[in-house]
Amino acid sequence: MSGMSDAACFSGRKVLVTGASGFIGSHLCARLHRLGAVVHGVSRTTRHNDSVSKWWHLDLDDETATRQLVADVRPDMIFHLASLVTGKRDMELVLPALRGNLLSTLNLLIGATESGCGRIVLTGSLEEAEGDAACATPASPYAAAKSAASAYARMFQALYGTPVVTARLFMVYGPDQKDHAKLVPYVTLSLLRGEAPQLMSGAREVDWVYVDDVVDAYLALACRQGIDGETVDVGSGELVSVRAVVEQLADISGSGVQPQFGSVADRPMERVRVADVEQAYRLTGWKAKTSLAEGLRQTFAWYRDNAG
Repeated sequence: MSGMSDAACFSGRKVLVTGASGFIGSHLCARLHRLGAVVHGVSRTTRHNDSVSKWWHLDLDDETATRQLVADVRPDMIFHLASLVTGKRDMELVLPALRGNLLSTLNLLIGATESGCGRIVLTGSLEEAEGDAACATPASPYAAAKSAASAYARMFQALYGTPVVTARLFMVYGPDQKDHAKLVPYVTLSLLRGEAPQLMSGAREVDWVYVDDVVDAYLALACRQGIDGETVDVGSGELVSVRAVVEQLADISGSGVQPQFGSVADRPMERVRVADVEQAYRLTGWKAKTSLAEGLRQTFAWYRDNAG
């Protein structure tokens, strides 16, 4: 599939998208639909959209149901975006994170390998543990489960020839983000209401990447041959502090509301990591195109026009 246009790669192809009703999933499904793919969406909710040809409702931590799903659909490609996403450190999240982020991935890997799926694209995270002793310690149940899922993906490719690649996502933002507790929608909606956002110190530096660019990366990962087993960073390659992003949103709003930095305690063991954009471009030909300033303007405008 290397060198094929998006239309040639996806037109008429049967594609299974987990987490299809979520933030990134809904953007991805819309793009796949426009490219002529036959999209099968998996979701635990009833939030549908016209981009999905057929919806499937199940919990992916159910091994039997998940393997049967893949056997029934027999997709050409799978995009696995369903996940329990939370950076909280609470011990009560250990088992839910294991089920939602590790067992679901294993069940899909088994099903995809059994069915002969042409490519499965998993969703990794900048929070994953790797490297030296400090960075090799997961900072949350979510990070531990994601790290294990990526390790299993590499094992499946090495042992069973599973055509799997992992998109290691950095901080994704953009229009219609479902979780309004995430920084950009929370700050944006607070400013639109004339309320002061209650925030941590804002000192953490983050690699921010716009959702449309992330969708481009998923498409590239699905179509590029010769990258099985790889983990590819999906980010901008630049670090910008949380405070700077919040201040940009406050300037865009023109509301005069002053965000309250330090009113919430900083979380321990926050990961600071920048995407390896040279590796991503070398392997896939993809790189982020949307500047942070433009992405924040587009995001703020979407919430302004759709907040009601």
